[in-house]
This record gives sequence, C-alpha cells and structure tokens, in this order.
Amino acid sequence: MSTLPPLVEPAAELTKEEVERYSRHLIIPDVGMAGQKRLKNAKVLVIGAGGLGSPALLYLAAAGVGTLGVIDFDVVDESNLQRQVIHGQSDVGKPKAVSARESIAEINPLVDVVLHQEQLTTDNALDVFAGYDLILDGTDNFATRYLVNDAAVLLGKPYVWGSIFRFEGQVSVFWEDAPDGRGLNYRDLYPEPPPPGMVPSCAEGGVLGVLCASIGSIMVTEAVKLITGIGDPLLGRLVTYDALEMRYREVKIRKDPETPKITELIDYEAFCGVVSDDAQQAASDHTITPAELRAKFDASENFELIDVREPHEYEIVNIKGATLIPKDRILSGEALAELPQDRPIVLHCKSGVRSAEALAALHKAGFRDATHLGGGVLAWARQVDPSLPTY
Repeated sequence: MSTLPPLVEPAAELTKEEVERYSRHLIIPDVGMAGQKRLKNAKVLVIGAGGLGSPALLYLAAAGVGTLGVIDFDVVDESNLQRQVIHGQSDVGKPKAVSARESIAEINPLVDVVLHQEQLTTDNALDVFAGYDLILDGTDNFATRYLVNDAAVLLGKPYVWGSIFRFEGQVSVFWEDAPDGRGLNYRDLYPEPPPPGMVPSCAEGGVLGVLCASIGSIMVTEAVKLITGIGDPLLGRLVTYDALEMRYREVKIRKDPETPKITELIDYEAFCGVVSDDAQQAASDHTITPAELRAKFDASENFELIDVREPHEYEIVNIKGATLIPKDRILSGEALAELPQDRPIVLHCKSGVRSAEALAALHKAGFRDATHLGGGVLAWARQVDPSLPTY
C-alpha cells in the first residue's frame, strides 16, 4: 500500500520486447503491468553523471524509465573511474553526458536519453526541470543543492536527494506540494548552508567508491516507488548510512515554520559563500600563478612555501620544498609561532580554496606580505610539472 498516488500515468501498452525485458518486474504484484507502464511513461532528470548519477542512471535505464535527462557539463577524468561506473577508460576526455548516453544505450536501447550539456544555473533551471516528472540530485556542492531545491519548489516537482562523503551517505525525498500534506523541502532540513570551507567536497575529502552504489541504489528505489505509487517514500525521513559501522539510521524531518517561502531563484554562489568574503579579499591582490612561483624557485628567492592540505594529501603529491602545515592549525592560531618572520610566505593547497582561507587568517595575524598559489598543486602539476600525479 502506498502513501502517495502514482506520480505518472501509465503508457498505453508494453511491446512484446518490453514484456520480455521487464518480466522480473511484471511478476511482482505491486509493480505488474500497470507499474511498468508508468515507468515507461516517466521522464526523470538526473543532475550530474558523476558518483551518484552513474549508478542512478544505469539502474533507472535498466528499470525501464522511458525518458532520462542528463545534465552535466564536465568531461570524464581518470580520477572519476574509481566510482563513476557509467564511464570507462576509453571515455577519458569525453563529455560525461555523452559517455552516459552511450552506456545507457548498452543497458537499455529503449530509453530516450536527453542531454543537457550545460551547467545548471538560475537562468536555465526552471526551463530544464519543466519537462520532467521527477528529479534526482546527487551533486556535491551546496549552491547547486539549494538551486535544485528552490526550482523544484517553484515548479511543484518532487525530487530525490542523495549525498556522500568518505564513508557516509544520506538520502531523502523532498516535495513541497506532496498530495498527502507532508510537504517538505531541503531548507526544512538545512535552512542555511554551512560556513565556507567547513564542509569539504568529495574532491577535497574523498569518498569510498562503492558508497556511490549504496546511496545511488536507494535513490533509484525511491524514484521507482514515487513513479509507480508503491511503498512509503522517504518523504519526511532522512536515511543516513555509515559504511564503516554498516549501519543505517533514520531521522524524522518536520516542516520548519521559520523557513521563508520560496518565491524566486537567487544568487546561490553568494548565498552559500563558496569562498568567504575574508578569503576573497585576501586573495584579490595576493595571488601568484604557477609560473610566478616557478620564477621564485629559479631565482633562488628566499621565501617559505607552506602546504595547507592534510598529511594524507601531501603523501599523494607535493611540491618539492614545501612545508606541511594543515589549514586548521593555521586557522586555530596553533601554527602561527612556527611561521617565519624574516621572509615572505606562499601558501598552497589542492585548488586554491583552502589556501585562500588560510591566507586571510595570516593577514589578520600580521603576515601582510603572505600570498597564495592560485589553482593550488593541481595548477602547478598542469602548468609547471606534468610529471606529478593529480587527484
């Protein structure tokens, strides 16, 4: 028995080929012909063909969802292959959306795949979402999460949300206009984004590859339940998963009466403060390029290069001559006494975000001539020393 009516009306019929393909669904009484026809008629948008988007797209296609939209503007990188199972070695350098479409065609050629090879923004979100019954969001940045939420609210559409980090994952369903009165949105769970730099992305903090399958499969399960009108969806419930403990937990979500009504899309980069105002100000005229850093080395300038990443990142790749002092030790003030007073300091991290935060702290502590490396060690490896690995 479902707590919600089916999201999608059934298609007129299933072909002989479709009956044979989906036979293991058809013999489940709760799915049956009617449920499979609803899947055939469904239009589902998956945001990102990455860690969570990969298993989601594959299993939605295998389940027989008739139309799958893929929005992704990135290209396949070798570091993606550890978890983004929709892509293969031969896809490196290829647009992720195109690679995803090719893999879906191998899984189920009956699925109509619609590509949106663009970044999701306030300018296009409403238009893109309008053509779909359901949205799946597995993105790993807060600006996009709030954008997805607000666009779904404005259009009255349900969406399945998933998140992963290291060994942990979260899944829920949000639907402001749910017909059973359990209307909730992402802002009821997280009214405000965390302070900039507090929560690292998967690119900074890492993720166990197989965790994508665990959380992605739950997301697809919720999608199938919503489309066909079976079971009790995760509306008003947050499921958390700890892979190290192999434990699932459930947290009830309730409508927050203080949540302001969503009436329009906003500037989500500014709302989430991807980089704090202090960091932006500190970096505005105290950023050097990889070429400028190399020139300092070549000229044998007397300066101190500080790597503000974590020790395990330093082991992966480091710039020769850099001293490791993790960002948190600088922000807390613990490491300030270890910094040289007699020569300029250059900070670097992986991509430039964390070093900008540390730079702001150094400027406040009186190290006014400190600078940081724009683009971090990734830019150094790309532009100066291609022999170094990237991650």
